[in-house]
Parts: sequence; C-alpha cells; structure tokens
Amino acid sequence: MTSTHAVAPADPGRYRGFAFAFSAYLLWGFLPFYMKAVAHMSPYEVVAHRVLWSVPLTAAILATLGGFSSFLAVFRQPRMLIMGLVTASLISVNWAIYVWAIGSGRALESALGYFINPLVNVALGTIFLGERLSRAQMFAVALAIFGVGLMTVESGGLPWVSLALALTFGVYGYLKKTLPIGPTQGFLLEVVMISPLALAYIVWLAATGSGHFWGTGTTTTGSDTLLLAASGLVTAVPLILFVYGARLLRYSTIGLMQYIAPSMVFLIAVFVFREPFSVGKLIAFLFIWAALVVYTATMFSGRKA
Repeated sequence: MTSTHAVAPADPGRYRGFAFAFSAYLLWGFLPFYMKAVAHMSPYEVVAHRVLWSVPLTAAILATLGGFSSFLAVFRQPRMLIMGLVTASLISVNWAIYVWAIGSGRALESALGYFINPLVNVALGTIFLGERLSRAQMFAVALAIFGVGLMTVESGGLPWVSLALALTFGVYGYLKKTLPIGPTQGFLLEVVMISPLALAYIVWLAATGSGHFWGTGTTTTGSDTLLLAASGLVTAVPLILFVYGARLLRYSTIGLMQYIAPSMVFLIAVFVFREPFSVGKLIAFLFIWAALVVYTATMFSGRKA
C-alpha cells in the first residue's frame, strides 16, 4: 500500500542561504590567522586599508546587483548620513580593537566578546526598545554576568577587550536597524564616509616612511603590500555572504550560526596560538556557554512552526 502523503520539496533557497551564511562565519572564524599575519603593523594602518580597499570592491558588487541608485539617494538625506557616520565610527573602533587584540595574544578575550554579544543585544533591546525579558532570558543574562565576573577575578582586571568588542558591535547592530537602507548599501555608505580619513592616514604614513604598503616604509615587503591589498576582500566578502544568507534563513537559524566564528577563534587561540587557558578561565567560559544555551533555547521555543 503506497502512502498518500506527498513529500514537501526541499526549499533550495534555504540551502543556498545556509551555504552563504556558513561560508561567512567560516571566513570570520579563520580571520585571526590574517590578523596574526599583520600583527607587526599598526592596527590603525590595517583598519585604514580595510576601509579603503572595501570601497571599490563593495561598490562594484553593488553596481553589479543593481542597487547603486538607492545608495546614491542616501546622500540627499542628512539624518541617514549622520547615522552612517556614527555606525562607521563604531565598526572602525571594533575593528581596531580586534586587530590589536589578536596581534597582542588576546584572541581568547576576543572570542569571549563575540560570545557575549548576543546577550548584549538582549540588554539593548530591553533598555532602548522596551522589550520584556522572560525568566529564562534573565537567567541567561545573570549567568553571563557571573561568567564575566569570574573572568575579571581570574585575569586580575575587567576583561575590557571582550566587553568593548561586545558593546561596540552590539550598539552598531542596534543602530543599523534604524537605517532604512539595504545592508550592502549601508556598509558601502560607512566605508565611503570614513575613507577620506583612512586615505589621509595612509598618505601620512607614506610621507613619514612608517607605512607598510608598496615601498612607502623603510621595512615594507612585498608580502605586506599583498596582505594590505587583500584587506578589502577579507572585510567585504564575508559580510556580503552573510547578508545574502540572512535574507534566506530564519532569524533563529542565524542566531544559532553566529556562534560558529567565536568557537573557531576560541579553538585557534587555545590549540594554535597556545594562549594561556587556566581552569578559572574554563569555568568562566562554561558560564558564558551555559548562558548562550539558555538564550538559544528561548529563541527556538518562541519560533513559529
């Protein structure tokens, strides 16, 4: 006897979305290797090149996709320009801290920051959007606060790298929600707005002989030039892959996948970079991970079938 129930066809968009998002998080997870390769350079120089090289790459992609007209329309809206400048400043600070932290042997603290980030988003939603926390979410936030407290005791000081990364990226994401513009257009707006400052800094480095690009510094090498020229790809490609993945996937799926990159950074820090990882740090991380398990469970329990 054959079944009368038809099997629903698989949604090809969902699989494409998963491939896009997974690729983005995988690239972000391997980013510490790039940051180690440029660790001998100033974090500000690396950020300046990330900004500058992202402009032509993102503009070319946007022009190919046919979204350039909506991007140009932003320049007639002063409020959008001000918001774009604020978000550009936040992501620049976030990048600079991350570049410095990886190069300074603090990849573990960087991973902790991005583990904390979803819980910072919950706090921002409660404070600024009036969202109410469930008991489970309040428990998750309490676990995270306790984990940060343990890390503070273990490290002998507040884990400012972790908190700064989580706060800058959390506020950046919150403000991006207020911009009525596509994610790719928004990213291009940000890098365009701070590119004059980035270009001025790169020119100043070249003039003083302290840069690392194309023979402008006394210690410049060909590999330095290639690394800096690749900074646009390193910056823009995963972000654009993520944008297209997020459009095709459920929010809860993206919420779960966001732990891929910091998990990879954590493993690289411990097993490749051999950063000190004591029992106390392990216990602190366990509290953070427990908070994320509780938080993720609340996302899935509230999801519609």
